[in-house]
Amino acid sequence: MARPMEIDILIENDAWDEAALEAAARAAFEATLDALGLDPAGFCVSILACGDDRIAALNAEFRGKPTPTNVLSWPSEERGAQTPGAMPDLPEADRDGPPEELGDIALAHGVLTREAVEAGKPFEHHLTHLLVHGLLHLLGFDHITDPDAGLMEGLETRILARLGLPDPY
Repeated sequence: MARPMEIDILIENDAWDEAALEAAARAAFEATLDALGLDPAGFCVSILACGDDRIAALNAEFRGKPTPTNVLSWPSEERGAQTPGAMPDLPEADRDGPPEELGDIALAHGVLTREAVEAGKPFEHHLTHLLVHGLLHLLGFDHITDPDAGLMEGLETRILARLGLPDPY
């Protein structure tokens, strides 16, 4: 039996349900990596499940924006494409070695809840979308330019469809 993907979760806010977050992360991450032809067993991701105050502090520290946001990502290394709209340099896992660390993702429960309510969608759907979105950032995808956004959003839509979820855009 293949080893499962390694997902490390740190819960800093009591609003999070660790079991539900782990199940959503596993489904989102495995679908994302599978869609890109990568074996989930070869990779590891860390998640910080926090509140709005904590993510606002992180957003201020790392992006110079002292406001809460829904998700932040810190890739373990730069993988972005040199040409807008091109595929990033995807990692390769060593099947015999330890899982390759892709990076860290932080999620803010309050922001996610408010956004889900405002969009009229279930919290679980929005959470899954942001887990896919965060992992794509760790893999080198971005949405700064229109070609990059088109590539990333198209992937998100296809991955979420594989999970039976509607187009978030």
